[in-house]
Amino acid sequence: MNKPAYAAVDWGTSSFRIWLMTADDRVIAERRSGEGMTTAAKVGFSQILESHLEALEAPVGLPVIICGMAGARQGWVEAGYVDAPAPLPAVLSAATRIPSVEREIWILPGFAQRRQEAPDVMRGEETQLLGALRYDASGKHVVCMPGTHSKWVAATDGTVTEFSTFMTGELFDLLSKQSVLSHSLAGSPSFDADQPEYAKALKAAFGAPQRVSTLLFTVRSAALLQNLAPAEAAARLSGTLIGLELAGALTSSADRPKTTLVAAGRLLSLYEAAFSILQLPYETIDADEAVREGLAAAAHRILSIQP
Repeated sequence: MNKPAYAAVDWGTSSFRIWLMTADDRVIAERRSGEGMTTAAKVGFSQILESHLEALEAPVGLPVIICGMAGARQGWVEAGYVDAPAPLPAVLSAATRIPSVEREIWILPGFAQRRQEAPDVMRGEETQLLGALRYDASGKHVVCMPGTHSKWVAATDGTVTEFSTFMTGELFDLLSKQSVLSHSLAGSPSFDADQPEYAKALKAAFGAPQRVSTLLFTVRSAALLQNLAPAEAAARLSGTLIGLELAGALTSSADRPKTTLVAAGRLLSLYEAAFSILQLPYETIDADEAVREGLAAAAHRILSIQP
């Protein structure tokens, strides 16, 4: 009952996650590390993968399904993109097999939006999306997948119609470390989603996104004039950027269904708080579960795994 049928891998830019899965998609074992694409490009993708499989005592020849940056141009083998609009299962039929290796290894492609006025790409999130909608893709869906580059996807009856990327996480990192705001956040401890400055900044940016540049500067001016503490400054910066993201993503919210939030850990608590504070309807799906479900769907389709 606990015999592994395949290995599922989510390979990001700076992270690596692997699960040994049964034929009926139960997790037997897992490992996580910081050996993302950046490290693997230097050390070797095959070497890193095989070391983790060996540590998990995976059977010889166990097939592997991979999503994420291992399929990027700078990755192991470029897996390309499926052009949107397209049905979600299209990523399964467009998977790329790693050549010249004894083990059967497949990498899923990303999604590309080639509209002249709104070019966009995603890689890895398409698998989370596939998992999130695996059992209920009918009707209209709006899916938010927060991260360094947050993805917002509109899907109808299992077809991805459009999507947008918001650089929220990267902007927070840049502004907190390389802008004048860094002086206000120096040594800042972590803050909770119930920090009053977070809610206040969130509402201000969501209500007036055109003022975001001046709202951001108050992170500095409030520290100088109103004794804004470093943790409060971090909360204000985060609230401002997430409020800006939600304002941009939900500009036509009147005709949208509730948002499906696919997240985990700290991002989950921040975005759940944001939706609640702004009284926006949402439901939550755990990001780890979503990516495993997506990889499981790929295993059954590509590897012909039978439960």
